Amino acid sequence: MNFIRISNITIATFCLLFCSCVRQNTLPYGTSVTITKDVLFDKIKGGWAGQTIGCTYGGPTEFKYKGGIIHDSAAIIWYDDYAKETFAEDPGLYDDVYMDITFAEVMGRVGINAPADSFALAFANADYKLWHANQAARYNILNGIMPPASGHWKNNPHADDIDFQIEADFIGMICPAMPNTSSEFCDRTGHIMNYGDGWYGGVYLSAMYALAFVSNDIPLIVSEALKTIPTGTKYRAVIEDVIRLHKENSKDWKYCWFEIEKKYGFEKGCPEGVFNGFNIDAALNSAYVVIGLLYGEGDFEKTMDIATRCGQDSDCNPASAAGILGVANGYKAIPDKWKPAIDKVEDLDFPYTRTSLKTMYSLNMKLIMDVVGSAYSDSSITVTVQEPKAVQYEQSFEGIVPAERRVLKKKFNDELTLNFTGSAVVVMGQITQVCASSFGDNYIAQIEAYIDEKKVEDILMPYDYIKRKYDIFYKYDLPDTKHTLKLKVKNPNSSFVVEAKEMIVYEEK
Repeated sequence: MNFIRISNITIATFCLLFCSCVRQNTLPYGTSVTITKDVLFDKIKGGWAGQTIGCTYGGPTEFKYKGGIIHDSAAIIWYDDYAKETFAEDPGLYDDVYMDITFAEVMGRVGINAPADSFALAFANADYKLWHANQAARYNILNGIMPPASGHWKNNPHADDIDFQIEADFIGMICPAMPNTSSEFCDRTGHIMNYGDGWYGGVYLSAMYALAFVSNDIPLIVSEALKTIPTGTKYRAVIEDVIRLHKENSKDWKYCWFEIEKKYGFEKGCPEGVFNGFNIDAALNSAYVVIGLLYGEGDFEKTMDIATRCGQDSDCNPASAAGILGVANGYKAIPDKWKPAIDKVEDLDFPYTRTSLKTMYSLNMKLIMDVVGSAYSDSSITVTVQEPKAVQYEQSFEGIVPAERRVLKKKFNDELTLNFTGSAVVVMGQITQVCASSFGDNYIAQIEAYIDEKKVEDILMPYDYIKRKYDIFYKYDLPDTKHTLKLKVKNPNSSFVVEAKEMIVYEEK
């Protein structure tokens, strides 16, 4: 018989104890839980398959609904070959899976105690495309800014973005019933690219995964995992509001979505989202994951569909929601409608990796064995259920608020001067090739940045998309007054220009 067993008590006694724990809105913390390897494998497979299905399902809608709901009448397609075709035609869609795999591969190669630098160098030197906090961190690492500085908001304007949230699934999946152990791994890996609420996204989701190994009570998992997030943070406030709104109205997810959108539907950090409908903030997108989980009521398709229809990052959010549900109920509980797509890709290496789903199931199992140490046998593992504890308090962009978004549309290969009034500034843009060049992708613009005639930074801007600098320039902690920013290109090339698209100015709160 396959089962989860607490200590040496019978299944019947366990069920009575577990039901009592649910009524008390808690879990059997401090109690030893034995999980057979058959059950464990089914949960692992459910988690990875859930992520893959959710990511594929929501892929076509990603960031097409910004600040708006995907209407019920808008059909979301699915067919048996969908995932296989997406693997081939749109490999970048699976960044929220192949990033997990990159970190898991490091653990498999170096060990579960691999230092942050091992993870950082692995993804910084990978040949896949990255965006937002990941790409900003990659640039930092390639230019000598290592973690945790690589993810800190003063070095990374995307510190509150969703990146670590979509990459932390595997951490919870190697820490069954151990959310605090999961948080320790998150500290080492998540600060590579994120800080504050951006880091909390990964801490919280991985805690839900960890608790899903010993409970399939979704409201319980959602509320108990939130203990990992400190009070007084925006992230915790957002999720607490989702839980409260669900209790007020448990039938209409759109009611909850609208109230959350009214209160939190604005960007403070990510320059692309400031004063814009685009929102990649981890706290808001985590809210959509939780809305899907709570209003989905344990139904796989309903959970995934709601998380998708909330909009914004509508492939990553259903991937996380379906992954957590996949662990809670196991692969066997995923409806047959979705399984042919997984059957067709299980043996295929994920884009940019040498790891397939089947390989990942085995690696995940091995990493669990490494985490629990001697507490496993040939047929089962035994772990102590940890009561989630809050991680350290940290918040990005404290003391400042967005004051201006300015369209620039300036192309230059000599000098650009910008005047602004505020305490921080971010200039968005890129290197653009305007005619044929013998440099190919190897051109790197060398830019000097001056604030009020004082040199503040030497900037390297590669044309190479993989190594690019995500934003041209950013500077915080300025006196809240008038300033002049000058950007001077030291090695101009007639085939390339620096394209300054927009700028965001902040002022003191």
